[in-house]
Amino acid sequence: MSRQESAPSNDQDWNDPFEIDTSVAHAARRYDYWLGGKDNFEADRISGDAALAAYPAIRIAAVENRRFLRRVVTYLAKEAGISQFLDIGTGIPTRPNLHEIAQQVAPEARVVYVDNDPIVLVHARALMISTEEGRSEYISADMRKPESILTDQVLADTLDLTQPVGLTMIAILMLLSDADDPWALVAQLRDAMPSGSLLAITHPTADFNPAEMNQAVAAATGAGMTLVARTRDEVQRFFGDWEMLDPGLVPVSSWRPDEPVKDPKAAYYWAGVARKP
Repeated sequence: MSRQESAPSNDQDWNDPFEIDTSVAHAARRYDYWLGGKDNFEADRISGDAALAAYPAIRIAAVENRRFLRRVVTYLAKEAGISQFLDIGTGIPTRPNLHEIAQQVAPEARVVYVDNDPIVLVHARALMISTEEGRSEYISADMRKPESILTDQVLADTLDLTQPVGLTMIAILMLLSDADDPWALVAQLRDAMPSGSLLAITHPTADFNPAEMNQAVAAATGAGMTLVARTRDEVQRFFGDWEMLDPGLVPVSSWRPDEPVKDPKAAYYWAGVARKP
């Protein structure tokens, strides 16, 4: 995750003061802008508009990622029997949130959200409220340091890592450059998950429209942000040797859609779910 603001570390109290630099565009707030949210600032809107000019379908992609989240979490909770989730790169809460989707099916579901944006932290306090039977918690951490997530006491107190976990990484791995070796970082998280866990990923790609996506990458770079579009093979590598569920790695709107999809490649994202043997 592209860290451009100072958020509280894992051992800081949520009531401690922290700094938010509204003059610098931030990925989570820009995404909120594309979704029509209000938790963004001028720098985020300027950056977001530049990306929209280069990649007009970006709002479609943002909406399709949210729809995928709803479908996949419903499947994991209802069909796969998953009752605990680790959501990496949560972003600014947009209802329904992951825990709300899961707890509609399984009120006892437990969710740990992970992000490093202080704006997300603020909203997590107010909006990520669990059912009485379940639990919803938040960790302020950077995905570049998986060990800081896996060793966090909040994670240990909330999830039972001897039982299957739903690990979700929705539109987040694009913020890691190849130099960060995101495949190794994801592998660390995969290795910590018990047998029967499921991994859900969406990731932007230039496979469907290279010209537009390359322009979007250039616009993000110009705003001082990291945005990496990856090929289908590169996205497939994130799943390692886990077993892909049907229909495999497909355009995001085509993963078990609720209704027929007119143009599967309108959103330039790959999406897939895999199970740990």
